[in-house]
Amino acid sequence: MIAIAKERGGHVDDELPDDVILPIEDAIDLHAFAARDVQDVVASYLEAAHEAGFKEVRIIHGRGIGVQRESVRAILARHPRVLSFADAPPDRGGWGATVVLLK
Repeated sequence: MIAIAKERGGHVDDELPDDVILPIEDAIDLHAFAARDVQDVVASYLEAAHEAGFKEVRIIHGRGIGVQRESVRAILARHPRVLSFADAPPDRGGWGATVVLLK
């Protein structure tokens, strides 16, 4: 499970519901999250996926102009649980998703 906290930058964001708990699966779709939360969500997801025993996960960031993709890949490049990452194959999202191999 991954917990998304209601607290933002030392204060409580009243626009958000109480903390949200998400089940860990082999993919996460970032479209449901605010851009400001993506770094925390991805880092928490990678830790939870590793703890759940996943060796490969897919992060769906969308195609757009590539800002979200680059943000996600910057996190992946420095995350200690990540062995490697690449564009997903066309049938799994192509360049709108990144496949991550975990250590």
